[in-house]
Amino acid sequence: MAQVNVLSEILGVTAPVFAMVFMGLLLRKVNLINDSFIQTASTLTYKATMPTLFFLSIWQADLQSAFNAKLVLFLCAATVLGFLASWWWATRAIPYGQRGVFVQGAFRGNCGVVSFALVASYYGDYGLSVGGVLVGFTILLFNVLSVLILSIYSPTLKFSPTAVGKELIKNPLIIAVVLGMLASAIQLYIPQWLLKSGEYFAGLTLPLALICVGGTLSLAGVKASGLSAMQSSAIKIAILPVLACAAAWAIGIEGRDLIILWMFFSSPTAAASFAMAVAAGGDGKLAANIIALTTLVSILSMTIGIYALTALGH
Repeated sequence: MAQVNVLSEILGVTAPVFAMVFMGLLLRKVNLINDSFIQTASTLTYKATMPTLFFLSIWQADLQSAFNAKLVLFLCAATVLGFLASWWWATRAIPYGQRGVFVQGAFRGNCGVVSFALVASYYGDYGLSVGGVLVGFTILLFNVLSVLILSIYSPTLKFSPTAVGKELIKNPLIIAVVLGMLASAIQLYIPQWLLKSGEYFAGLTLPLALICVGGTLSLAGVKASGLSAMQSSAIKIAILPVLACAAAWAIGIEGRDLIILWMFFSSPTAAASFAMAVAAGGDGKLAANIIALTTLVSILSMTIGIYALTALGH
């Protein structure tokens, strides 16, 4: 009975998040939302509501608990190792023209939306603050590594450290994380009326973002998934998260921090990877198939992983 209660509690967190994704899929199917809405809502979320949410979450948190150095360093190190391992596998098993898209799909998770939504729902204020900081670092890594791997196999895209650096400096989510940490450090005072208005505005973030993820989902992509898409998806939502969390546990990361790592590593492939793949002249169909497959399968895999870690006492 106790295990049933634990599973029920976990489903109480994961089910609403993925229900919003399916809501987006349904709304798109019945034409209540379209490409124009998704583009506008995604821009609003990325440039305004999500930065507000990150800033307020980190500002309200204890800076020492929000910036967990061990967690951040492990997340970054494991991401780079996962990237290199996926690249190694791609050179041996994947056609040359698909390698860049394959590797990006295997390591670039939808941390800013799916992972952050789960962490925030499961751990409340702690999840909001720690999750916001982790998302900031994943943005840095994902953008640099994605441009690097796509440029290597692209006929048109060239890797430019200066251009990538400029984009990262202007990234609104990274700016929000940095400003939130500074505001927390100096104990910045925000009037109650302004704080409440900001909280209302920030509250739009997760429902809108998850609906947009669902609105871009293609079930046809799941049916059309080939061997390359299946291999990339397996690395993204099973192999990498299991190995990363086992390594984290081995070096002493446990409890809620280990579960947070699982939520980040096992997230589905980021929708942004499709646009980057197409812009680099890569295999857009493969990118779309990986996104669709990982998004649907991760509903089950993320829930099972959280349940298993909880059952093991974390």
